[in-house]
Amino acid sequence: MPPSTNYDIESAETLALKAVNFILADENLQQGFMATSGIAPEDFKALLGSPDFLGGVLDFLLGNEEQLIKFCEEYEINPADPARARHAFPGAVLDY
Repeated sequence: MPPSTNYDIESAETLALKAVNFILADENLQQGFMATSGIAPEDFKALLGSPDFLGGVLDFLLGNEEQLIKFCEEYEINPADPARARHAFPGAVLDY
């Protein structure tokens, strides 16, 4: 898993959509995301194209190191890549 340096928006969206799948596949994680974001399950599909939503998905994983590591292992992603991808979306915090 060599680290990436920059993520273009398409690559960042692909990674964020993998994160959505990861969250939806785990009932506890899904409930935690919904409680944190206030987004209902029926709204997920409509929000998949929203850069703000996808950035929020990555923020959620970046805020939970244990789940972030599980996600990266499951998808064989370098653990630094979600933070790099996050910078492609609006509202990125620069200290991840």
